[in-house]
Amino acid sequence: MIQIENLTKSFGGQVLFDNVGFKINSQERIGLVGRNGHGKTTLLKIIIGQETYDTGTVSIPKRYRIGYVRQQLEFTEDTVLEEGLKGLPESERDQRWKVEKILEGLGFIGRDMQRAPGEFSGGYQVRLNLAKVLVSEPDLLLLDEPTNYLDISSIRWIVRFLSTWPRELLLISHDRSFMDRLVTHTIGIHRKKLRKLPGDTGKYYSRIAQEEEVYEKTRMNDERRRKEVTQFITRFRAKARLANMVQSRIKTLEKLEKRNKLEKIKELDFSFRCDPYTGKHALSVRDVSFSYDERTPLIGGFSVSIGNRDRVCIIGKNGKGKTTLLKLLGGLLRPKAGEIVYNPNVKMGVFEQTNVNTLDKRRTIEDEILYSHKDVDRQKARNICGAMMFEGDEALKKVEVLSGGEKSRVMLGKLLVTPLNLLLLDEPTNHFDMESCDALLAAIDNFDGTVIMVTHNEMFLHAIAERLIVFQADRIDVFEGNYQRFLEKRGWEDEQVDIQARRKSLDESDSVKMTKKEMRRRRSEIISERSKRLRPFEQCIEKAENDIEFLEEKLAELNDAMLTASQSQNGQEIADISREIHRCQTEIDRLFDEMETANEQLEVEKSQYEALLQALDE
Repeated sequence: MIQIENLTKSFGGQVLFDNVGFKINSQERIGLVGRNGHGKTTLLKIIIGQETYDTGTVSIPKRYRIGYVRQQLEFTEDTVLEEGLKGLPESERDQRWKVEKILEGLGFIGRDMQRAPGEFSGGYQVRLNLAKVLVSEPDLLLLDEPTNYLDISSIRWIVRFLSTWPRELLLISHDRSFMDRLVTHTIGIHRKKLRKLPGDTGKYYSRIAQEEEVYEKTRMNDERRRKEVTQFITRFRAKARLANMVQSRIKTLEKLEKRNKLEKIKELDFSFRCDPYTGKHALSVRDVSFSYDERTPLIGGFSVSIGNRDRVCIIGKNGKGKTTLLKLLGGLLRPKAGEIVYNPNVKMGVFEQTNVNTLDKRRTIEDEILYSHKDVDRQKARNICGAMMFEGDEALKKVEVLSGGEKSRVMLGKLLVTPLNLLLLDEPTNHFDMESCDALLAAIDNFDGTVIMVTHNEMFLHAIAERLIVFQADRIDVFEGNYQRFLEKRGWEDEQVDIQARRKSLDESDSVKMTKKEMRRRRSEIISERSKRLRPFEQCIEKAENDIEFLEEKLAELNDAMLTASQSQNGQEIADISREIHRCQTEIDRLFDEMETANEQLEVEKSQYEALLQALDE
């Protein structure tokens, strides 16, 4: 258990935390939420000792191991596999299969294991650091925006992996669906305070909104009461016969708590300008092919017709051509063969990660917005700057001093002032916090034009996608249907159990036949791994069953109490019991869902290990 008490932290004149505290208890998986710049990453660095704090205490048990994925890319081994093995405890250094399994889940294929870490992109090198931390099995795992470097297959894999994490987890992510599938509790940084609540982000934000609404109503009632009392005192202070009443009101006024009005929190609040047009199609792709290297085809003979007001999402693993296709559609690249034909009335806007390089470093944020479109005046530019959270003098900052996330907001602002009817978006949620992602989702949903988007965010896919362009199995095709239908009808190929690949990993070499002693050792390893892997599922099911039994007994007692209260016509008691019955029933329903999910995962894992043992015997 980690305990933080009376923690205060400030940078210069900005206070991040003011006398805050919380506990991380055994087996809790906690999501840490809050706006960008409000101290989420700073809090993680305080826990691991990389950042100091002004006052307070951080208590960590002796020999308690904390795993944190560091951004420094320093590798000493010749191959990815050897580098990954460094993460294993000394007693498990011979268990290569553990490292291979995690590396495969994070997107490293068989031949990658023997390649040098330096041959990979920065994103894959960060994945290697993540793999080293996962195999070390720390007591507390700290993850700061892990999905930024993962494609959708790896994100889905890590959700399955972490859903049975048997120890503690503290997670920062802008991807709400990713976080909500994992956490048992949510800690929010809000108004320089920390608040820990059971449940996912939806329950946290709902509770905060309710409490602030109650606070504001109470404040307004107190202000009205204070005004009435003050007016009475002023009016009758000079009347001797009312002196006692005036003194009573003065005492009442002294007792009334002075509540400050809650400071308005800046939020992204925007919508895309749409220039509607008539016509059935926005664009048609006809037999388009493209490759950067003729020896390695990337896109071959692809055709699709995109209709007016379509919502199309491009999905697949990293490096397969998603961004390249978006650049082709946006005219940033020319196809090697085929053609892309646009409706003559199409007005296109492209949001692409490398587009930030098109910003003029010498300009201010306001000037970049101002010069985006001919009908933008300085007041409109200022309004857009404010919508992008660059208020007041913030709008006068030079582009050259902005962070990556701030530059992305400037690029988005440039799109907002331009009337468009075709939006091309490449991973637009990168660098945005969770609240900004929600605002972006609403703006896309309300846009009257056509949207084509590359994303790994499954919340966006479920909410927006009506058609999919899928990169999978070394080919590209169109799936006519939403994302849920895709998962049901086709799904991701690497989530199917590949017995042949796992069987191959049983042998250190394809050409060397194992001795009986070696086979016994491998069997023992598989059985040991199976036991370790299945135990969290079994514990989860057992705990859910016990909790359900306890709650059902409590529900029966509450129903009896409700009958008694109804007979005595006690209105307040009926209301209290009714609320408790609702809470109890809601928790029972949640536990049944949790138990069902754990049971499904348990059966999948069991079948995989049975297949491995069978393959070993053959």
